[in-house]
Amino acid sequence: MSENCELKYTDYKSNLNVRWCPGCGDHAILNSVQKAMAELKVEPHNIAVISGIGCSSRFPYYMNTYGFHTIHGRGAAIASGVKVANPNLHVWQITGDGDALAIGGNHFIHLIRRNIDMNVILFNNQIYGLTKGQYSPTSKRGFISKSSPFGTVEDPFRPGLLAIGAGGQFFARTIDKELKLSVEIMTEAAKHKGTSVIEVLQNCVIYNDKTHEAITDKKYKADRTILLRHGEKMIFGANNDKGLVLGEDMKLKAVTIGQDGYTLEDILVHDAYAEFPNIHMKLIAMEYPELPVALGVIRSVERRTYEQEVKKQVEEVQNSTKISSFEDMVNSGETWEVK
Repeated sequence: MSENCELKYTDYKSNLNVRWCPGCGDHAILNSVQKAMAELKVEPHNIAVISGIGCSSRFPYYMNTYGFHTIHGRGAAIASGVKVANPNLHVWQITGDGDALAIGGNHFIHLIRRNIDMNVILFNNQIYGLTKGQYSPTSKRGFISKSSPFGTVEDPFRPGLLAIGAGGQFFARTIDKELKLSVEIMTEAAKHKGTSVIEVLQNCVIYNDKTHEAITDKKYKADRTILLRHGEKMIFGANNDKGLVLGEDMKLKAVTIGQDGYTLEDILVHDAYAEFPNIHMKLIAMEYPELPVALGVIRSVERRTYEQEVKKQVEEVQNSTKISSFEDMVNSGETWEVK
């Protein structure tokens, strides 16, 4: 982090015109990232923004940082290499639900498995936008699109469950237009040591408009979402009179405080640092209308990171090796003399 307290979010803006559709949720996410970077006080030259292919992947062009617009699904692989080669860089991967979870799915899970210290922002609009409206790995069952005119016959990925299943230690969820929450989450993600995955429920105004409206509309959001904060009761509702409890079947249940014998004492307390992810997975899996959709930092557990282990291993080998030249290296191990 820099001691330069004069950094502003505008210091992270490039001089290129932003070419997303008017009203696209990507504009708000870009704004949130730039504000988070200003709060973190990381100098722009110490940041690398890596993307794959998709509308979200235009992101590096709009950042006054180092950046790399790579190829479809391979952003995680490139970003991993960048971080391992230069562990001092703050690396952010920008990706979409198609780029990360379809062609890039293998890279996504292995990035998380390795726990490389970088931040993944996954834009989830449940559609392929750049290629003009095909269904994606997060599209709902029955979703009608150009590539599923009679409705999809498959269940979608839940990015958070996929991340936890791959050994994920940090997962958070926010909404594109919730700038304050997004900045808060992105700041926490950047401070976390290890792979952080932030799912942003994002709106594509052209091909899947209002896909998240049931929970993002201001009239209903308080009753249909729950903002989780570590150490605080899992309370939600327009009147803060609803909460989550664990039922006898070990499933989460939404109750009204003061009804059916439930009191504030019965409401669960969020523990984002819990080592075992059982409750975290239950929270990630919650869906409206059965339960409120969880927002905020759901899981945040630290363990050894890949790039630091690589650095440590290299230093140990350098200190113990008897090889001091190229000739020593080629003559080490098994050799053959050809006559």
